[in-house]
Amino acid sequence: MDLIICVLGLLALVVDGIRCQGVYAPPSVRIIHSGHACNVEEERHAERVYTIREGETLELTCLVTGHPRPQIRWTKTAGSVSDRFQDSSVFNETLHIAKILRTQGGRYYCKAENGLGSPAIKSIRVDVYYLDDPVVTVHQSIGEAKEQFYYERTVFLRCVANSNPPVRYSWHRGREVLTQGSDKGVEIYEPFFTQLQGETKILKLKNLRPQDYANYSCVASVRNVCGIPDRSVIFRLTNKTASPSIKLLVEDPIVVNPGQTVSLVCIATGGEPSPILTWISSNESLPQRSVVKGGTLTLPAITTDEAGVYSCVSSNNVGNPAKKSTTIVVRALKKGRFWITPDPYHNDDNIQIGREVKISCQVEATPPEELTFSWLKNGRALRSSERMVITQTDPDISPGTTNLDIIDLKFTDFGTYTCVAALKGGGIPEISIDVNISSTTVPPNLTVPRGKSPLVAREGDTVELECLVSGKPKPIILWSRADKEAPMPDGSMQMESYDGVLRIVNVSREMTGSYRCQTSQFNGFNVKPREAVVELIVQYPPTVEPVYMEMRQGLGRPVVMTCRVLRAHPSRVLRFEWLLSNRLLHAGAFDAQRDETEYTIRSLNRDGWGEYTCNVINEAGAGKCTFQVTGKAYPPEFYYDTYSPLWQNRPRVYGFKLQWTQMNPNAVDRIVAYRLGIRQMGLQRWWEQEIPVDGAINKGELMTHNLTELIKPESYEVRLTPITRFGEGDSTIRIVTYSVRSILDSKPSPTCSCAQEILLTSKTRSTELCFSFLSHKGPPEPDRGNGMFTAVTLY
Repeated sequence: MDLIICVLGLLALVVDGIRCQGVYAPPSVRIIHSGHACNVEEERHAERVYTIREGETLELTCLVTGHPRPQIRWTKTAGSVSDRFQDSSVFNETLHIAKILRTQGGRYYCKAENGLGSPAIKSIRVDVYYLDDPVVTVHQSIGEAKEQFYYERTVFLRCVANSNPPVRYSWHRGREVLTQGSDKGVEIYEPFFTQLQGETKILKLKNLRPQDYANYSCVASVRNVCGIPDRSVIFRLTNKTASPSIKLLVEDPIVVNPGQTVSLVCIATGGEPSPILTWISSNESLPQRSVVKGGTLTLPAITTDEAGVYSCVSSNNVGNPAKKSTTIVVRALKKGRFWITPDPYHNDDNIQIGREVKISCQVEATPPEELTFSWLKNGRALRSSERMVITQTDPDISPGTTNLDIIDLKFTDFGTYTCVAALKGGGIPEISIDVNISSTTVPPNLTVPRGKSPLVAREGDTVELECLVSGKPKPIILWSRADKEAPMPDGSMQMESYDGVLRIVNVSREMTGSYRCQTSQFNGFNVKPREAVVELIVQYPPTVEPVYMEMRQGLGRPVVMTCRVLRAHPSRVLRFEWLLSNRLLHAGAFDAQRDETEYTIRSLNRDGWGEYTCNVINEAGAGKCTFQVTGKAYPPEFYYDTYSPLWQNRPRVYGFKLQWTQMNPNAVDRIVAYRLGIRQMGLQRWWEQEIPVDGAINKGELMTHNLTELIKPESYEVRLTPITRFGEGDSTIRIVTYSVRSILDSKPSPTCSCAQEILLTSKTRSTELCFSFLSHKGPPEPDRGNGMFTAVTLY
């Protein structure tokens, strides 16, 4: 029955060679491979395994069918947790990875979709094979029996090599192959706990004998899979073999001033074979300007950021690596602050004659144990007495802080007190902090200036939130969000201000809310904080949708454009205006009950084509919807699933059956013709021809045009453009490539709907019978689109 239907369909093609129905089809997909595969296991539980050697080129191609041409997307699930597939997907039929890495193994997916039915997905697992050089490590076990004269020493040689697939090991002593049982003094075994990749083979030498001092070689093998050769390593065991030992020729810690050059010297004091010395830092990596030469690490012009722990590591694969560390401390003094505490026993907020007052001074010092303080009054040194008690810094109680307690404050105690912080080592400038104690010293008061709250600003402006602080001395002001647990504009939870002003550059709508300003104890009185709140309102233009929309429509038809408001502030007063180019069409107040405005064209005429703009306006600006109303036809959709579209024409030329459908043919005015352009690849000249179209085109209708006089073996770029009353529509381009194989395997293409349906329902046997029954020699019958190209245009 299928054969009869197919014959009837092909007979209909002879009658009307330019069109046939029913070619839209959902996608199907399969993956083929090229490149340097070692092995490909075909379908196995719906998955294929592609094996490749590390460093080779991976090339996978996604072959798709379906019309319109499906979009291809490659994605990957990671072979390891840290692996990422180029941080993105690949939108291409061919996935190409040059010099593939082991981390790029994993399952690769090809997804094809064209909007019809469900997407088609196929996967293939890529297994990357590799073998690293083996590494031999030696460990000794030393113990004593009850008899003092008896001494046993056992040596373990461990061989490790990273590989995929798992590695096999073999041991040799000189030229002798060592196997389990070949020597009573030797055992070969695997440990209970092995690494994730590969095995670990251990060679145990029991109670060392003279013949055990020899050259041992470990050979790692993956059985030559993917052509990966065996790898080996040699270790010479002698009676002098010993684990490394080192010595640091520096103090610990090393205390230096910024800008000094620091050299750390590490020497190997033991180890056979000779160990290798390396340096590491607690800061994850060594400073960029550091210089390592042998066992010496030099840090020129050191900075405070380069302070930390530096370690010298010595390794020779015998025993455990030796490691010795030293700490570099870079002297620094910063952040000098003070605060005044009135008599705590009388709950005072102010200082009063006859009461106690305490002045505290704090700095951040490195190292803290070198910090020293001294006090001055009106520039003269001050010593501790019964009425003026000086408490020096105590790192265990209050690091970096000194206190001056004035007992029974007198009028003569008024003056300027200076606290001076210094480091014993010298070389760092002192920090001096002046604190004035007088009858005018009063606690702070905090207010918001009139008209500064609420503060209204537009998005993108620079705003200044202000709190007026009075009192002497003026404390630091701390700013934070009052209405929610959210960070400040700089990302911190709290910001400091010395003048009571919080400046925000490029304010955004997310910064709308309440901001709290409060007094800090620093640089002021250590009393209950004063606080105030400033309200910030950020206005922003309306956010609208669609921002841009193309609307294709034929003449005489209605067009409705809708601009929707998503959010705006303020939103209570909105205006709209519709424009065509710069000409005002309609304007008015926005309906508060609705969130959208419409403009309707009852019957589109030629003057109605163009760019329409809807501006929705508030106090902060305008949001803009743009509609491009056009009669431009959608692009054609080339049909790629034609079987053997090439045919042998004459010895030096060939032909190609070009087939396509029209995307949304009824969206605009009727397509009256197609402009066909063709040029030989590598040349600039285009040949053009117009293909007339009689009658309306139906959705999914297949159209055909035979390209003749194509020169072997050249490839051609073909451009197809629909034409309506509006003019030219969107073009589509494809490449036509000459293929000898296509000519040899030539079968007439299933251009009728019945053959296409047979293909889609996977009735492969019936389809092949249909092809065989209808096979013929020579090119297809010429259609109405045949002919030589008449117009020549140079681009």
